[in-house]
Amino acid sequence: MSESATFELKPIATVVSERTEVSDDYWGGVQSIIRLNADQPLSTLDGVEEFSHLEVVWKFHKASPGDVHLGSRHARNDPQYPKTGTYAHHNHRHPAQIAVSHPRLLKIEGRDLHVEDLDAVHGSPVLHLVAYFKEMGPRGEVVEPSWPTEMLGDYWAKPDTKG
Repeated sequence: MSESATFELKPIATVVSERTEVSDDYWGGVQSIIRLNADQPLSTLDGVEEFSHLEVVWKFHKASPGDVHLGSRHARNDPQYPKTGTYAHHNHRHPAQIAVSHPRLLKIEGRDLHVEDLDAVHGSPVLHLVAYFKEMGPRGEVVEPSWPTEMLGDYWAKPDTKG
């Protein structure tokens, strides 16, 4: 595939959530539904209920191409964090404006996958989902600088703990 090649992804599902606004923090305990599109056979979910977590790829549908930032900047535009490049950030400023999340699967009812800790807002298109296999996660020790832990201290806090 050449550098200029493009391709199209068709959503397979949509997020249904009470969360309608994008937020940097307080995603802990948020319950949502991943509603499988009608053109997806129900049999695609066979066996998924046996897994505790999913891997979900979704689109930042509230972002615009003008939000993309290629280069180096402070995380959350906060100078207390070091300037790092686009690919050291987890946000909508990447060229594809997609995210990967790992919510807990609570139950499946028909086309609805009930999940907890999915950090996508209502209406987010789901491009891909799969049962999470720990064997497909990182191998070896995971290493990162201290700033992500500091910055994300409230990311998975419960919404009702906002101070």
